[in-house]
Amino acid sequence: MDTIRRQNAHAALVSLEAAAASARSGFACMFSSSDEFETALITERRAQGHYAPPRSPWPLVMFIGCALMVAGAVLLLN
Repeated sequence: MDTIRRQNAHAALVSLEAAAASARSGFACMFSSSDEFETALITERRAQGHYAPPRSPWPLVMFIGCALMVAGAVLLLN
């Protein structure tokens, strides 16, 4: 029974040490300026597709509509 308590205490201590190390490393910054951070952020978001142009069918529809109107006007005026 005593060995189980020691193992639990040891596991809790290891977990606490890992959490402390993680908290200490959270204060370090891998960027030397805000420009580097912004560049890395934009690069990552582009890789995820956040800045991709929207794929709307409306420009194509409008072009076809205008082309049909011009063709119709040419045929009517001849």
